[in-house]
Amino acid sequence: MQRVLIIATDGFEQSELMKPREMLMNAGAQITIASLKTGEIRGWDQKDWGDSIGVDKVIGDVSVEDYDALLLPGGQMNPDILRAESKVIDMVRAFDAAGKPIAAICHAPWLLAEADLIEGRTVTSWPSIRTDLANAGAAVVDREVAIDGNLITSRNPDDIPAFTEALMAALNMEVPA
Repeated sequence: MQRVLIIATDGFEQSELMKPREMLMNAGAQITIASLKTGEIRGWDQKDWGDSIGVDKVIGDVSVEDYDALLLPGGQMNPDILRAESKVIDMVRAFDAAGKPIAAICHAPWLLAEADLIEGRTVTSWPSIRTDLANAGAAVVDREVAIDGNLITSRNPDDIPAFTEALMAALNMEVPA
């Protein structure tokens, strides 16, 4: 069974956490949601607050050794808050140092830039942060999924199926037909 850590906080793009989580769970993965606080975090559903989801662990209580991959949902608020948290950035760097897949969608590649992981690498993202990624040294492309080594990036909620399937393939999980 593959174990996937999802790091998110209030303001995560609801579809970008819930849909990959559901696809991964349906394929047999074990999912842990880690955040900055205990209790619940609330999603953002397009133009207003959406559903909440329970937090399994706080960031300080997770270890890269316990997981096979990291998934970072986007939304505008969620990654902007998370990139200011050193424990989160340290965790992203630890997954990279271990060579484990890191899947980041929408605005979440901001976390990859903050962790200094994208210089010389090919990534994609939500259009408004592409200049930030290019300024951090990435080769930025506009496509459904960009895979460069252990980094898997996508642009927006429309890319969720391809994004999640790319993560599943990186984990040697059966991808739905």
